[in-house]
Amino acid sequence: MNDRAPAPGGLLLIQSLVNTLDIESGVDSLDTAEGRAALDLTEAGVPSARELRESLRAALLAHAGHLPHRTVRPLDELLASAPLVVTVSPADGSAALRPAGDPAPLASRVAQAVAEAVTAGTWLRLKACEAPDCHWAYYDRSPAGRGRWCSMAVCGARAKMRRYRAK
Repeated sequence: MNDRAPAPGGLLLIQSLVNTLDIESGVDSLDTAEGRAALDLTEAGVPSARELRESLRAALLAHAGHLPHRTVRPLDELLASAPLVVTVSPADGSAALRPAGDPAPLASRVAQAVAEAVTAGTWLRLKACEAPDCHWAYYDRSPAGRGRWCSMAVCGARAKMRRYRAK
């Protein structure tokens, strides 16, 4: 649905996870082997991935100034079990955050992406579309950071048409 460029850096992982569910059609790519493989998930990891996805969606709705779509477990609780460590390169002294232990768990990779996005100042630019039948994740590249829809041509046009007809 989204006609915008993908999110930068690690935010692409979060955008991809949130967009595994097409709310309008009800299709969830986590139900398929291909969808799980895209996120390096096993079938056993799907329930926790879904919980993480909906908590992320609630955070992205908040970034856009909208109320949560439903009651979810707080994102900070979900990410608390995904500790990060700082690694420092002996070659050039550069530092980076890495998941502590196995880097494969999705929550650890999401925690790393959030931490890096906060540091880069891009975390609040990842938002969820305000359309209740969409809530697709998109990266807001508008100068003022006030984007409201994943697609101006689809969700934005529908919202404007609804407002026009209501008048």
